Amino acid sequence: MSEGAAGTTRLPEWLETLLSTRFFLACGAHPASPRNECNMFCLDCPSPSPPFCYYCRSHRHQSHRVIQIRRSSYHDVVRVTEVEDVLDISGVQTYVINSAKVLFLNERPQPRGAGAAAGKAAASPYNCQICARALLDPFRFCSLGCKLVDTKTGGRGATVQPGDATNDDAAAAGGSSKNGGARPQGRRRKGIPQRAPFGS
Repeated sequence: MSEGAAGTTRLPEWLETLLSTRFFLACGAHPASPRNECNMFCLDCPSPSPPFCYYCRSHRHQSHRVIQIRRSSYHDVVRVTEVEDVLDISGVQTYVINSAKVLFLNERPQPRGAGAAAGKAAASPYNCQICARALLDPFRFCSLGCKLVDTKTGGRGATVQPGDATNDDAAAAGGSSKNGGARPQGRRRKGIPQRAPFGS
C-alpha cells in the first residue's frame, strides 16, 4: 500500500488475492511428500497466483519474491520481516509468536463469554477501527484485511462499535432473550451427575 499520484494509496495487485487465498491444503503435485502443505505465496507471479508448497518453491519460484504463511490459533499470519519492504503495514497490530513479529492476514472472531480473552477484550482501551476487535497496543487495525477495507473506502470503512452485535455475532451467541435461547455465561455443567447403579 504505497502512495501514488495525487496522494491516493495504491494497493499491490497481489494483496487481495493473498487475503482471500486458502492456505495449508495438501499440494496436488507432491501428495506423498512430508512438507506438502501449500503455505507459500508468490509476489511476482501474475495474479491470481495459487499457493504452493516447499517443493514447488524450489522448482518454480526459485528467483521470485515469496512469503511463507504460518498458523497461529488456526488463523493465518505472516512475519513482519517478510512483508514490511513490499507493503505498508503501519497501523496494524503486531504480535510476537515464536520470537518473531507477525501480522494476522484477516479479521478474527471476537472473544465471547466470560473467559480470560473476553475479559482482556473488555479491559482494552484500543479497538480496531473496522471490526472493533480489542487490540493490545495503540494500533488502528487488527489485521491486514481490516487495513485493506479502510484503504479501499478512503478511511470510511464500516466500523462496528465495541459491544455492538452483528448478525453473525447474534447467530453465534445462540439466539436472543426473546426466544429464551441465551446461553448462561461462564462454565456450564454437562448434566446432572448420576451414580452408577449397584450390580446385583
